Amino acid sequence: MSISVFELFKVGIGPSSSHTVGPMVAAKRFVCALDENQQLASVASLNIVLFGSLGLTGKGHGSGKAIVLGLLGESPESVDIESIEERMAQLKGDKVLALLDKHKISFDLNKDLIYNRKESLPGHVNGMRFIAFDQYHKLLVQKDYYSVGGGFVLDEGNEPLPLETDTKGVNPSAPYPFKTGANLLALCEQHQKSIAEIVFANEKQFTQRSEIENKLDSLWQVMQSCVKRGCEQEGYLPGGLKVERRAKKLHEKLQQKVTQDPLDALDWVTLYALAVNEENASGGRIVTAPTNGAAGIIPAVLHYYVNFIEGANQTGIHDFLLTAAAVGFLFKENASISGAEVGCQGEVGSACSMAAAGLTAVLGGTPAQIENAAEIAMEHHLGLTCDPIGGLVQIPCIERNAVASVNAIHASRMALNNEGSHVVSLDKVIKTMRETGKDMLAKYKETSRGGLAVHVIEVPVNIVEC
Repeated sequence: MSISVFELFKVGIGPSSSHTVGPMVAAKRFVCALDENQQLASVASLNIVLFGSLGLTGKGHGSGKAIVLGLLGESPESVDIESIEERMAQLKGDKVLALLDKHKISFDLNKDLIYNRKESLPGHVNGMRFIAFDQYHKLLVQKDYYSVGGGFVLDEGNEPLPLETDTKGVNPSAPYPFKTGANLLALCEQHQKSIAEIVFANEKQFTQRSEIENKLDSLWQVMQSCVKRGCEQEGYLPGGLKVERRAKKLHEKLQQKVTQDPLDALDWVTLYALAVNEENASGGRIVTAPTNGAAGIIPAVLHYYVNFIEGANQTGIHDFLLTAAAVGFLFKENASISGAEVGCQGEVGSACSMAAAGLTAVLGGTPAQIENAAEIAMEHHLGLTCDPIGGLVQIPCIERNAVASVNAIHASRMALNNEGSHVVSLDKVIKTMRETGKDMLAKYKETSRGGLAVHVIEVPVNIVEC
């Protein structure tokens, strides 16, 4: 394990971790570096170029809006989402941008923000180039950044490893370091600890016990608030597809339901996932888990645990998130959670696997059963493409989260009815996912040039930045 739970799970805004959260982080990092190097006051103009998947689907994913907010000094976890549209309207009107909210420059969204749909940078398919000029249009600084999935950002000096390379190293300072599922199971056996206990002990290298617990509680609070807000909103999602929000109507229908149905719980799980992903699609506040495009799955399954499992408690919520994070680390370290790199198997597949593991843990599963649940969930998402219609995180993304949430519960139940022994390991599934993503045609990896993105809409629609 070389990253923190709270790097994998972090509060941000929709609709995409790689196309919205990452670009905002990169933009802020760029202007903060200018400020630290005492170059900010010399900047007279900027050019920002988005490459690869960012160039192809960045407009529908709100990448330009996110970059502007980052240049203003905003962060995904704290930006006032209610003020975003007003600030963007003002920029479009006066074409003046205050870098870090203190140094004003001229900035025209139509000219200074460029979506390069034909080229990619060498480090990753989600590449960005920031170029600063002085008053004489002389180059001051040029910097490339890569948004590698889940809101993680690397600069040109720390290029991500290509998919075909071996895994990254583990943090040697962690008391229980692991980089494979086999490592993790061996640690649990050797030290007689649960997966959640292993992750918690490793997390303590970063911070105190009370702070870890408070942060986990905060993540759960954001998830709950997101579901609540999603169940209250109505109308159409932004972007031009005219996708109607369904969560509120479904919520009202379920509340009014009188007859008992053995599958009622699954309807509620569907509701939780729809609510979160409709909020994400509208640019609302969500928890990246492990990405925005798959942000509804873990909250939906965690709500299922809290609302439908007798004896659910705060400790269980913590154990769910810690166990899910352990599985997320394995995907992040050994493959990818970026839809632009490996398709939606890396986003929805990973989240489904993480949720299945978390649920199995709180239902009393052994480490072997938890690993089995994670393997089952991922195995049946192998090859899943990322083909968002119009570059918007709406179709098929929203329903896909609902289906995967139910799949996670099913995978958990299958594993709990097994003793934990199985032919295919989680490690082998993760390796297969990585290799499948490498072999997948680029048009099926968040470019909107294949699959549903080209076969559903017969008449082109005017997709606007959401």
